[in-house]
Amino acid sequence: MSVSRKVIGYLGPRGTFSEKAARLYQARMLGTETVCLQPFSSIVELISAADAESVDQAVTPLENSLEGPVALTLDMLAHEVDLKMAAEVVVSVRHYLLGVKGTDYGGIQRVISHPQALGQCRAFLQKHLPAAELTMASSTAEAARLVAGGDSTSTAIGNTTAAAVYGLEILAADIQDNRDNATRFCVLAKGGDNAPTGDDKTSLVFSPRENRAGILYEQLWEFASRGVDLTRIESRPAKRVLGEYLFFLDIAGHHTSPDVAEALEAVAGHSSFFRLLGSYPRWREDVLS
Repeated sequence: MSVSRKVIGYLGPRGTFSEKAARLYQARMLGTETVCLQPFSSIVELISAADAESVDQAVTPLENSLEGPVALTLDMLAHEVDLKMAAEVVVSVRHYLLGVKGTDYGGIQRVISHPQALGQCRAFLQKHLPAAELTMASSTAEAARLVAGGDSTSTAIGNTTAAAVYGLEILAADIQDNRDNATRFCVLAKGGDNAPTGDDKTSLVFSPRENRAGILYEQLWEFASRGVDLTRIESRPAKRVLGEYLFFLDIAGHHTSPDVAEALEAVAGHSSFFRLLGSYPRWREDVLS
């Protein structure tokens, strides 16, 4: 008898923070289910695969504590696909200097990584490798792959997963300038709904029906007046008329709880566009994976 497998897509290649998020999600939320992790080369391909149901779920980056929201993810959720947020995963971004066996600091001529990783390790690089050439790669995992195929004059900035995947040594740990850097990922899937857990978030996107002074305040007051905590707000162009915006909100609570349900109904009734993106358990760092 064949065993069904849940296919989880993530932003590849192997060794990315997205793969780490997918594995954390698998360990914490999926238990003993048989899971296959499938990498995709772009966010568009990843989210589209979930929308076409060629994968069961997609783990995609949503926002970074330093760099802000991932606009492409937000835009696709609002305009291009019909998907729900089934879960969130928050990954602490810890960077490592990686090299082939025998690499010596004195011989390092080049550091390869994603532009964000290079920027997030600026102080370390200026102090320890001021003469090294900084070379951009499409991802930290791709940087690790390139270094693994070269010699000891090149190093990569990546994570421990990339070091293991590509057989590299960790030359220096925790080299990021900001120790509080973290990326939030969302798990996207077709339909379905999570039952309340008692510690949930709800995500939505809407556009007010009128463009006038105070309209956003009035919409947000629907939550505040009911004691519903707003945990995040982002705006994106509505892609219709210049000056019109969509607002993405995260609120505390499940969409079925009375106060949240009333607030959502009120906002929907005064919106030209409204989409409930789903309710899901809040990610807790103190829960062991």
